[in-house]
Amino acid sequence: MSRIASTALSATSALAAVGAATAAAAVLETRAFVLHEVTVPVLDPGTLGDGRDAFTILHISDLHMLAAQRLKQNWVAGLDALEPDLVVNTGDNLGEEQAVPAVLRALGPLLRRPGVFIFGSNDYFAPHPVNPFNYLLGKRNKPSDVELPWRGMRAAFVEHGWEDATHRRVDFATAGVKLAVGGVDDPHLDRDDYAALGGTPNPEADLAIGLSHSPEPRVLDEFAADGYQLMMSGHTHGGQLCLPGGRAVVTNCGIDRSRVSGLSRWSERMWLHVTNGLGTSKYVPFRTFCRPSATVLRVVERPS
Repeated sequence: MSRIASTALSATSALAAVGAATAAAAVLETRAFVLHEVTVPVLDPGTLGDGRDAFTILHISDLHMLAAQRLKQNWVAGLDALEPDLVVNTGDNLGEEQAVPAVLRALGPLLRRPGVFIFGSNDYFAPHPVNPFNYLLGKRNKPSDVELPWRGMRAAFVEHGWEDATHRRVDFATAGVKLAVGGVDDPHLDRDDYAALGGTPNPEADLAIGLSHSPEPRVLDEFAADGYQLMMSGHTHGGQLCLPGGRAVVTNCGIDRSRVSGLSRWSERMWLHVTNGLGTSKYVPFRTFCRPSATVLRVVERPS
């Protein structure tokens, strides 16, 4: 073998090894679950009382659960130890038709706590292989024709006491805080109908929360215009395949890349929280510089 051919073969082998190592790391990152914490100063002074410094919300989303994902199920179940005042689930729970028992196993302890939820596309329809270039170019992929067993999952959530906020306004109090929660069905599928909420949130509420699986600007603007103080979404996976430093390449929706993950101001009065979520499609089981996560939001009083 000539020296040139030998050098070329060595270079090719090295590149293949680097590629394999990168792919392996991207697969491993999908199991590197992490808990984030953010502080949201929206409550009126004096709301909390009794020496409490925060109302805590656990935000979970995008489980994309597979029946065999025991590590994820155990990690999510363990979040109950945080004793959140409220659990918010912003959808895409299912990764396959057989996953409902796994989702209920993961959420079981949390279902005993006050909770609200909405659904996303991967609660209604099973994932399917798609053209990755459509994703990178910002084109929508059509949902599959395989319907998921979302009705049974919804029934289980409601039976345990969680409120379905899809196209509804839900008013209740927990941990001494009066809540007004409104949600829409997934805008990514054009299933949202904001008008069905019937107007502004209850003015007597201490905290008005809006829910939308996909954080589409047109929907966020509607919630902001009606006086909601905190908007919560998933869908983006935090960018999923990010550059070093967690810099997103795409958002898979209409928001800009700076808002793809975490807490940001959407308007003067409304905060937006978008979570990385805890899963991926089984057809794209990779994450880079974007660990799967849940978030505790510490909702505190504004400075007086």
